[in-house]
Amino acid sequence: MTESHAIPRPTVRPLTVDDFEASAALGIEAFGEIPEGVTRPTREGFPGAGRLWWGAFDGEGRLSARMLRREYDSWWHGRTLPTSGIAGVTVAAEARGGGLLRELFRAVLAASVERGDIVSTLYPTAPGIYRSAGYEVVAMLETVEVPTAELQQVRRPVGVRTRRATVADMPAVRALYDTWAAAQNGPLTRRGPSFLTTDDALVAAFTGVTLAVDDAGDPVGYCLWNRGRGYGAGAKIDVVDLIATTADGYQALWRLLGSFASVAPHVHVVTSGADVARLLLPTLGWRVVESRPYMLRLLDMPAAFAALPGPGFRAEVAFRVHQDSIAGTEGDYRLLLTDDGVACAPGNGGRDIATFTPGGLALLWSGAQTCANIRMAGLLQGGTPEDDAVLDAACAGRPLHVRDYF
Repeated sequence: MTESHAIPRPTVRPLTVDDFEASAALGIEAFGEIPEGVTRPTREGFPGAGRLWWGAFDGEGRLSARMLRREYDSWWHGRTLPTSGIAGVTVAAEARGGGLLRELFRAVLAASVERGDIVSTLYPTAPGIYRSAGYEVVAMLETVEVPTAELQQVRRPVGVRTRRATVADMPAVRALYDTWAAAQNGPLTRRGPSFLTTDDALVAAFTGVTLAVDDAGDPVGYCLWNRGRGYGAGAKIDVVDLIATTADGYQALWRLLGSFASVAPHVHVVTSGADVARLLLPTLGWRVVESRPYMLRLLDMPAAFAALPGPGFRAEVAFRVHQDSIAGTEGDYRLLLTDDGVACAPGNGGRDIATFTPGGLALLWSGAQTCANIRMAGLLQGGTPEDDAVLDAACAGRPLHVRDYF
């Protein structure tokens, strides 16, 4: 007779400063040594403002997996929603495939719900790992390469010029970002404990912060850029933010970057989605050189759907969420749409109602995909064409954009 040995359940808890060395070692195992020039984490700074590390420990007390929840707010459907940003996910090589991530997600997302987070987002190294936790890819953070010489062909704007920004201009820069971000789905607010950068530090972080200003001296755009090393064939300008509220603002900033053509053949711009900045380019020089998927899941159904604006008509539709054993959103819901807004409450929708996986619902709610496309992906079943039309109309309207990697 063989003796059976049950594998003990891991102990999952928040990490403390006493866990710093084990956490740092596990991070190096997964992501490699910290590159030169990158600030190294310290025991004294652990876990850090707006950060909560969770760990899974084996029966002998060894840290076998860890996960970081970062405290954010992000823009969705014209409102800012508390957001749980997941990062730093690491599992020891010998413990992979043992279900530790599932245990961590249960604990971390429960803590996120307790905090009041309505959505959770992350940048995956392998999206398939996180789909089982209810996440789905809704956007892409990209770096694109644009030939600098082609930027000299951008039309010269009338009534807008560029100038170097100072610390005194940083409130205006932040206000421009807010105006842009509020019109999108997805951007972080860049406020709160996870964004403690002072105005002085923001200016010091870049070679240049350039403003586009109109004849009245009012800012209509800005660009955060770094010169990079050397000159010649391999040189480039790295642009972290290129944002404007007018076409002339974008044109002025593109032309500024084009002035580097004699020393840097390329400009690398961090962007996402169908960036309106591209509409101001007269050529097709826009090549993606790096792409990072951005994943989303909903944590609080009533609060998430209450963030939707009124669609301009009255309707009622039922839907169901299934296959969510991580965050407990499974169940039936009823949406009531009016001119004033959208209300979501638990319901009893019957047998053949629209039934989403958590990832399928994230695609719909974010506006990333329509019900028809979500069905094609196998993430939605049941319901009627009339239901699909109502759900599509409720969730559509804003482009998806992200700018900050975490």
